[in-house]
Amino acid sequence: MSKIGRMPIALDGVTVTASGLSLIIKGSNAEFTHELPSVLELSLGDKEMTLSLAKDNPKNRALWGLHRALLANKVIGASKGFETNIKLVGLGYKGQLSGDTIVFALGYSHKIEYKIPKGISVEIDKTGQNIQVKGADKFEVGNACDAIRAFKRPEPYKGTGIFRDGDTIVRKAGKTKA
Repeated sequence: MSKIGRMPIALDGVTVTASGLSLIIKGSNAEFTHELPSVLELSLGDKEMTLSLAKDNPKNRALWGLHRALLANKVIGASKGFETNIKLVGLGYKGQLSGDTIVFALGYSHKIEYKIPKGISVEIDKTGQNIQVKGADKFEVGNACDAIRAFKRPEPYKGTGIFRDGDTIVRKAGKTKA
């Protein structure tokens, strides 16, 4: 049995309508559609929904857990949304909002512009070093954070770069004189 798949999904302030294998999830933040595979069955209640298997085999169990996690993320995104914090660490590293783009100064000879994707909102503090990325779709928030982080990856010698929440970089000792 899938430990993830059998857990119920709480519907906090979200309405779910099902027609066949197609689900429409509506909340205060967003609206999502989700297609279930034919090997899964949905039971919808007032305050929670659960998924179950029609045919039991290892491949179907994997799909069960996957679709349960995807549905749970869509329900949370439709009601609360997701947010991730990014920190720019380095001398002169900063970001600045300019309309729907972020202009980064990351120690290169030029400025880097990043266009914010649709459905994502970004807040930058006064210093320009703390960035908060928010959105309803967990996948899109993660992609935006990864695209920003790719401009200047954290490096282990000086400890500078772009860090996400929860990143730990193992510091390395530099060269020493003998």
